[in-house]
This record gives sequence, C-alpha cells and structure tokens, in this order.
Amino acid sequence: MAKTVHYLKDYQSLAYHICKTDLHFDIQEPHTTVKARLVVEPKRSGEPLVLDGSAELLSIKIDGETVESYTLADEKLTIDQVPSENFILEIETRIRPSENKSLMGLYASGGNLFTQCEPEGFRKITFYPDRPDVMSKFTTTIVADKKRYPVLLSNGNKIDGGELSDGRHWVKWLDPFAKPSYLFALVAGDLALTADTFTTNSGKDVAIEFYTTEADKSKVGFAVESLKNAMRWDETRFGLEYDLDIYMVVAVGDFNMGAMENKGLNIFNTKYVLADSRTATDFDFEGIESVIGHEYFHNYTGNRVTCRDWFQLSLKEGLTVFRDQEFSGDRASRAVRRIDNVRMLRQHQFPEDAGPTAHPVRPASYEEMNNFYTMTVYEKGAEVVRMYHTLLGEEGFQKGMALYFKRYDGQAVTCDDFRAAMADANGINLDQFALWYSQAGTPVLDVSGRLNEADNTFILNIKQTVPATPDMAEKQPMMMPVKIGLLNRKGEAVAFRPSENAEAQTEAVLLLQQAEQEFVLHGVTEAVVPSLLRGFSAPVHLNYPYSDEDLTLLLAHDTDAFARWEAGQILYRRAVQANLQAIGNQTAMPAHEGLAAAVKQVLRQQDLDPAFKAVLLGVPSESELWDGAENINPQHYYQAREALLNTLAKSCINELAAVRTWALAQEKDSGIAKPYEYHPELAGVRSLLAAVRLLTIREERHSMINTVAYDSELRAQTAAVEKLEGTRLKDYITRYEQLTRNMTHEMSILNTVNHLEEEGRNRLLDRFAERYADDALVMDKYFVLIGSSHRSDTLQQVQTALSHPKFSLENPNKARSLLGSFSRNVPHFHAEDGSGYEFIAAKVMEIDRFNPQVAARLVQAFNICNKLEPNRRGLVKAQLQRIQAQEGLSKDVAEIVGKILA
Repeated sequence: MAKTVHYLKDYQSLAYHICKTDLHFDIQEPHTTVKARLVVEPKRSGEPLVLDGSAELLSIKIDGETVESYTLADEKLTIDQVPSENFILEIETRIRPSENKSLMGLYASGGNLFTQCEPEGFRKITFYPDRPDVMSKFTTTIVADKKRYPVLLSNGNKIDGGELSDGRHWVKWLDPFAKPSYLFALVAGDLALTADTFTTNSGKDVAIEFYTTEADKSKVGFAVESLKNAMRWDETRFGLEYDLDIYMVVAVGDFNMGAMENKGLNIFNTKYVLADSRTATDFDFEGIESVIGHEYFHNYTGNRVTCRDWFQLSLKEGLTVFRDQEFSGDRASRAVRRIDNVRMLRQHQFPEDAGPTAHPVRPASYEEMNNFYTMTVYEKGAEVVRMYHTLLGEEGFQKGMALYFKRYDGQAVTCDDFRAAMADANGINLDQFALWYSQAGTPVLDVSGRLNEADNTFILNIKQTVPATPDMAEKQPMMMPVKIGLLNRKGEAVAFRPSENAEAQTEAVLLLQQAEQEFVLHGVTEAVVPSLLRGFSAPVHLNYPYSDEDLTLLLAHDTDAFARWEAGQILYRRAVQANLQAIGNQTAMPAHEGLAAAVKQVLRQQDLDPAFKAVLLGVPSESELWDGAENINPQHYYQAREALLNTLAKSCINELAAVRTWALAQEKDSGIAKPYEYHPELAGVRSLLAAVRLLTIREERHSMINTVAYDSELRAQTAAVEKLEGTRLKDYITRYEQLTRNMTHEMSILNTVNHLEEEGRNRLLDRFAERYADDALVMDKYFVLIGSSHRSDTLQQVQTALSHPKFSLENPNKARSLLGSFSRNVPHFHAEDGSGYEFIAAKVMEIDRFNPQVAARLVQAFNICNKLEPNRRGLVKAQLQRIQAQEGLSKDVAEIVGKILA
C-alpha cells in the first residue's frame, strides 16, 4: 500500500450526512454477513461518495437499484454518481472474525465475538465514512445460533428480539444518541452475567451488567463497585448523570488496548475488570478503579461530545485522563496519585517528547493513526487540561466545562472549541495557551531568585525555552501556571504578596507568558528557599541552583507533596551523576553521606503517610536519568543507579529494619492473619514494605559485591555470594509460603528475589507458575518477572518462555508482559553485543505479520537509538534497517522505524 500522510490543515467535512445507520449481522461459520442500510443526506451536491472499507464487498444498492459503476482501491470505495437528494445506500459485506488476528474490527476470542473499532476498525466490518465527525443514529440487529451465542449485545438499549425456527435467535438494539462509527460495538458469545443497579441523583434506576466467562464471574465485584463509585463521583463533581437505561461492560482476554468506551457497551481488557482477594495486587485494584472510571467518564467527554477528527484525539483522551486522575485522587492519597502521574509522564512521555517520534498534543500530520495513541496525547494532554484547572481554579474550570457541554453536546468538535469554552466562561484570553496543542517538546524553565533586603522583596527570574523537535525548530514562548511557595531556613512557610497590592499568602500561581519574565514577591524579610512548580503545575523541566542543603530542607519540611518528593529526586539524580563520574574514572563510589542522612530522616518520620514514604524512597528510573543526556551508555547508568541503591541500603539498614518491623506489625491483623482485602491505607503500608524489602536484600549482599564491577566481574563473583543468597533465600521462601493468600505480598517477595542467581529463585518462580497456570492474568505477572530479571541468563529464560504452554504471541497481554518488560530491562535489552536489540527486532517483525498495532508499540523501544553511544547506536540502526527491509511491513511499524532512522 502506498504511503499516505494525513494533514490537519487539509481537513474538510464530508459532503454527505449519514442520518441513520441500520446494521444487520448474520453470524454463521466461518463467516459473518453484514448488511448496512444508510440514510444519506447530500450536503454538497456533485461530489463523489467515498467510503472506507477492507471487508469483502458483496453488493451495493442505491434506492434499491444495484450499483455497477464504482471503484475500489486502497481501502476506498468511490461512487461517482449518487442522487442529489436524500437516498438509501445498502451495502452487503462478508467478514471472517476467526481469521482476524489484528484484533481490530470484528474478531474471535475464546469462541466469542468482539469488536474494536477505534480508531479505524469499523472499516474492517463494512464500507462507511469511518471518521469521527460523521455522527449517526445506529440500530443493530444480530442473528446467531442461540446455543453457541446466547448473549447478543450492541450499543444503546435493547428494543426487540425473538426466536427463529432453526435454533437461531435475534436481538435488536437502538442507540438513541448519534455517534461516530468508532464507538460502535458488538459482542456475541456464551458469557456469564453479573447484574446490579445504580440509582442516579434524579432517581432513575440504571441497570449495570458485566459479562465475563463463567469462570471469571466471581472476580467482577470490585469493578462493579468501582463503576458505581465513578457514576456517583461524576454526578457530585461535574453534575453529569448517566443518560441510558443500561450500562454494560464485557471483559475479553485478547484486546489491544486497556478498554474501549463504546456508548453503553464498554469492552474491556480482562486486566482492568477481573480481580479477587487471592490473585490481584493492590496495584491491580487501583488500575481497575482508574480504568473503569476513565471509560465511564468518556460517556460525556468523548461520546456525548466527541472529536472532529483524529488530530483532536486529546480533546477526549487528555480531558478524560485528567478526570480519571481526579477521581483516583479523591478515592485515595491525592499526593501519591499525583506523584504517580508525574513519574509516568517523566518515564514515558518526556523521552517521547525528546525523541524521533516527538509530536504535539494535537499532531499536525500522521501516516498511521494507531501510532498516535501515545503518552503525549493522553498524559501530556491531561497535564494541559490540568493547567486550565490550575489557572482558573475549581470554580472557573467547572464553569468552562458547563459551557463546553452546553455548546457542543452531540457534536464533534476541536481542542480549540474546548479552549474557547474555558476562555469565554471565565472572561480570559487563552489564545497563547493554544501553543500547548501545536508545539512538541518539553519546555525548560531556568529560574534564579534573590532577596532584596532594601525593599523586602524576593525576585524570581524565569527564562523559558522550548527545544527543537523533528517537526519544528523554532518555538514560541508558552503560557503556563507556575505555582510557588517560600520556606525559611527553619523550614517554615513564609507569607508573601505576589503583587504589591495583593493580600499575603503562602502559595501563589504565577502566570508565565514570556521568554523571560521577572516576578517580584513582596513582604519577604528573611532568607528563603523557593518551593517551585508545586503540584507539578506545568509539564516542564525546571532548573534552579539549589544547594544540597536547600534540597534537604525542602525534602524535610515542604508542605507540598510534589515539591518535597522532587527535592529528593534531584538529590538522587545528583548522586547518580557522581557515580557515573566514578565509573568513568574507575574510582570508588562516593559515600553520599548527606543523601543517606536525608533518607534516614524520612524513614524515621512516624507520622508520614506510608504510601508517600514509599514514593520518597524511589530513585529515578534509567529512562528518567537519561533525559537530556547524549552519547548514553545504558550499562553505566544501570551500574551507577544500582550502586546508589546499594549505598543507601547499607547506610540505612537499621532504619529500614525498623520500618519493616513496623509495617509487618500493621499488616499482622489485616493482611496476613486475616483474609486480604484492598484498602488504600493498607495498600500504602504494603507498598512501603515492598520498597523496604527491595533495599534490604541489597545490604544482605552488598558487602560481597563490588558495585563498580562490570557485568562479567559480577558474574565471576556470583559463586562467592551463593551461600549468603541461599541463606537469605530460605527466609524469603518461608515468608513466601506464608503469603499464598495475598498476591501483593507474594509479588513483593518474588520481585525481591527475582534478580538473584541462586537456583532457589527459579524454583520459586516455577512454583508460582504451576500454582496459577489456569489464571491468565496471574501468568502475565510470571512473564513480567521473567522479562524484567537482571539475572545473567535472562535472555535465555525469555526465549524459553516463548514456548511456555500458557504463552501466546498473539495475545497482546502476554506479548507486553514478556517482551515489553524485556525491552525495558536495561542490562539485557542494551547488552553490549546487541543480542537484546536483535531479539526484540525479530519479535517486532514476527508480530507485525498479524498485529501491527502491538508491533508498533514494541518497536518504540528503539526510540533512544540516536542518543546512544556510537557502538550501540550502530547496533540499533542495523536492526531497524533489518525491520525496514522486511517485505510487507505494516505502515504502523514503517512510520516509526522511518522516523528513528531519519
């Protein structure tokens, strides 16, 4: 297929309106026949009717007459001559769901049929204007064998159905709300129902129906409660009440995404629906609550108001991610949830912004739309929405949301329309803010501050730059909120006036709009340390000449959780840089006594939220440490980071032991002696215990291993530590066997021992896999453990796992668990001999033959190519060229590989 680039500037509305869409699915074996009857209204006469499609075309009729004259090429059906007045278009197609391994369109999984139509899957079902600005009212009739497919579902409300004489049955669904084709959904299969109800604020009873396999029916209780919590939260926080009589969720194990918000019939990856007290971790429960909320919130921000074109994807996704983040923050520790959001952004989106596939929140062009379901569109898009909230406050933001729904309900609109609603509702000019949608790259703020004792002011000078990206070299200054506070040398908050006539306050939002801007804070009479970018008020890099003493003060005393955590992160980064220098000079690692003292102080604070204490112990990942670096040797970063962790473990061993004792005591009556249950407070204790375990096991080995050593030296010393490891491993095995009723603790133990060379580690993992062989989601955890291990034989174990009877490369969850985790495994993916690169490249090519979407996600592991040191850069390029040369390469993978090589 020829390369086609789509440009935002070329957008033009369709010349035809599809007033009504009637679909009829006749499910047979091995094919399904689809009849589409469209009521078409010409808006601009004389233009050809162009429909998207790749299904087998059987017939076309207009007003009952067969159409003989048309062209079909490159998945485009063009009819040059159509009536100038309203007409009926009938199209019949044939599809084969069991042969569809792309998991887009209508496909088979576990003997059942499911759809995934976003962004361009509907064209695999029939020929249709498959674009989000074509909104139509759908009715869907499904006919199938009743014994094999007793459950027949589609969007909206069920309005009719019946039995047929041949053992088949039929059901008809009506969606009263006009929607684009990407929100169409159909499910047919033998599924178990879990039913509940929700009563809205207005008193309407909504039927809640969750569909799973019979074996999984017992695992949907938490998801049902999460949905009801989300429905109530959206009514309370945003005044939005559910608008249909029924809300359905169907869980499927073969799914490219996390979930899909199809109107009234959400289709979910089982990962984000199924959980019980035995097989799910705290992290699993939190993920389910978040994703259930996300898809429900799409009902208004995505379905009722949708995006005009795919360039506007962040209009629905960024906004809905912000909403699900707020929901999660209200449900549990808001401070920890916010830090989790920032960590994800820095680990994944910041590298994307600095790499060859960098693109704005609203891309200007694309070749394959699947490639723009990115962290930039979702997570950075959410940060853009959060900046509206920070600038306008909760009241102003809600005024903007209310105007947005009032203006655009039932329409397909743009990011500019959302911005205009926010501006008009609050009487503020947000024209400059539009640059966040059109400029890629992470802005850099260079800040300096000085106390002017003569007039009792503290002056902040902020310079902003937006780095060049492949799509744009010269950037304009952005408009952004910078939230600040001041602390004195005792760690106390200092009141100031952000302008001469303002009232004194301890926190303010400064509006940055210029390339360089000076802010004068009045009423400051003592030396202060500025607390900057509080709450991570803008998605930027911020540089300020903090001393280590300043950072230690912020870490100990700042009342803003993000700023406090960030002070620790900067200290960690500085320590890793010092270790890198020691590695380069072949000298001993620094002792980092000041940092160790600060960590000890954190560990000793008994009144600190355990979940927050756990995140304070988290050293930045390698992907965060690489940010802004060139000529990267990943192994050196890995060794420098490992050395820092070992140093902290040794220095803080007494404090770590005390925290471990405390955490186990907290758990004794709630998590071990009694059946496990998820609760945010207990989850915080368990997360702290897991963090402490990962550090303490390092000290148990630390004295036996020279942390400066390279991998070969570490392997040579393995024999010297086997006895020690074996002794400690017995303790962990004993503990592990006590925790078989608590997956959070069980995974904590397995993660703790996962990198050990001791054979006992293999026995633990084997035992784990045997115990949970029949639970697909728990087996995903097993494959993650295999792929993420730092053992010397990891690549061999990953290759062996490919043949595991419970592994399937065609299942996205399995591929992501094993191969995705390996592609993030720094010491092995970035092995000096290039074996990691060669392995992943081979799997990309293999997966691309049947699921280009999953292959494209995996190939993005090579985005770092041009920032690597020359040897590894050459090895990566050789593998990318190998992929590029593959015959029949999908445009999904070809686009990404081409950008990296360019």
